[in-house]
Amino acid sequence: MLRCCRIIHFLSSHTFIPALVSKGWPDPKLKFRGFCMSSKMTEDSSDAQIKALKRPADDTRTDTECEDKRLKTDQDERKYPKKKVALLMAYSGKGYYGMQRNAKNSQFRTIEDELVTALVGAGCIPEGHGDDMKKMSFQRCARTDKGVSAVGQVVSLKVWMIDNIMDKINAHLPPHIRILGYKRVTGGFNSKNNCDARTYSYMLPTVSFSPKDYNQEDTSFRLSSETLQKVNRLFGLYKGTHNFHNFTSQKGPRDPSAKRYITHMSCGEPFVRQEAEFAVITVRGQSFMMHQIRKMIGLVIAVVKGYVDERVIERSWGEDKVDVPKAPGLGLVLERVHFDRYNKRFGGDGIHETLEWAEEEEAIAAFKDKHIYPSIVETELHEKSMVNWMATLYIHDFEATATGNQERKDDDEDGNASD
Repeated sequence: MLRCCRIIHFLSSHTFIPALVSKGWPDPKLKFRGFCMSSKMTEDSSDAQIKALKRPADDTRTDTECEDKRLKTDQDERKYPKKKVALLMAYSGKGYYGMQRNAKNSQFRTIEDELVTALVGAGCIPEGHGDDMKKMSFQRCARTDKGVSAVGQVVSLKVWMIDNIMDKINAHLPPHIRILGYKRVTGGFNSKNNCDARTYSYMLPTVSFSPKDYNQEDTSFRLSSETLQKVNRLFGLYKGTHNFHNFTSQKGPRDPSAKRYITHMSCGEPFVRQEAEFAVITVRGQSFMMHQIRKMIGLVIAVVKGYVDERVIERSWGEDKVDVPKAPGLGLVLERVHFDRYNKRFGGDGIHETLEWAEEEEAIAAFKDKHIYPSIVETELHEKSMVNWMATLYIHDFEATATGNQERKDDDEDGNASD
C-alpha cells in the first residue's frame, strides 16, 4: 500500500499525470490522498504498538513509585525546610573510640555513630544520608581521642527543621550524650574551619605533682600553694607560638604545621572528691595536634616530680627529638570552641545569632557534675590510670633523643586525633 502511494507521488511530479488531467481525466492524487494518509497513520500506529509491546511490563509501576517518592520528599521539604545549624554537644567519652565516625570499621563505636542514628530516628535527615555524612554537609569542630569527653563540642550540618528538634534528637540518644543547644548558621558555615580557638580541661589527682619518691597511691596527699604556683609558672612557659613537633607523632621539626599558638594554660585550685584531692588544668589554643595536650601536661608533671630539669621544656621546641611522656587520656575534656571572627561578622546581621552559649551554661555544668566528673573520679580511683602511668616515668630518658620504640608506641595507640 505504501509502495502504491509512493509511485503515485513520483508520477505526479512528472508530466504524465498532469497531461492526463489537462485532457479531462480525474486526478489520481485526490483519489489516493486519503488512502495514503490512512496508510501512514496505520504504519505509525503499528510502530507505536510494537514499541509498547517491547516496553517492560513494570515500567508504569516503577514510574509511579518514583513519582510518589519524589512528591513525598517534596512535601516533607515544604513542610520542614532544610537549614544549616550548629549543634552544641556534651558527651562522656568512656567506652567510645573517639568522636569521629569510621564507616569502614563499625565494630568500634564512636560518638558520631550515636548522633547519626539519633538524627535519622528523629526525622532530621533522610535515612540514606546516615551512610554518607557529606550529603548533609556534616563537620565536627574537634576530633577527640578514645575515652575523651566534651561539654562544648559543636557540629554543623543541614537538617530538616522539625518541631521540637532538640527534644526529638535527645529522645534517640543515650543519657551520657546530649544536645544542649542549637542555632541557625550561614549556609557556608563550617564548624571546623570557622573555629578560632579551642579550650580543653584536664582533671587529675593532685598526687601527680608529688615528689617522685612519695607514695603515689596515698589519697591523703594535699597540694601546697607553693607547688601550685610552680605548676602554673611552668604551664605559663607554653604560652605563645612554639614548635610542638615533640608533642605529637609523625611530624618533623621543620613541618610548619607543628607550630601552634597557645593563649592560656593554668591549673585551678584543688578540691576533694571521695577523700582524694583533684585539680583541673585549663588550656586554650588556636588548635591542637594529636596527643599534644597530654604530652604538655606529662612533661610538666615529670619536671615537678623531679625527673628532669625544667629547661627540657624549652629544649623540646628545638629541632632535636626529645622523649616527652604522654599523660593518660582519662581526664581530658573539650570544654569550649570559639568562633570570634564568625560572631563579629554575622552575629549582628539581624538574621543569625552569635555562637555563644551563655543560656546553656547551667545545663553544661549539670552535665559535667552528673556524667563526666564522677566518671573520671570513679575510673581513676578504681583503675588508677594516673598512678600506673607515673610508675613508668623513670624509663624515659629526658636527656637523650626519643627512641624508635617510643615513637611506635605513640603511633599504635587506638583512637582518633584530638584536633
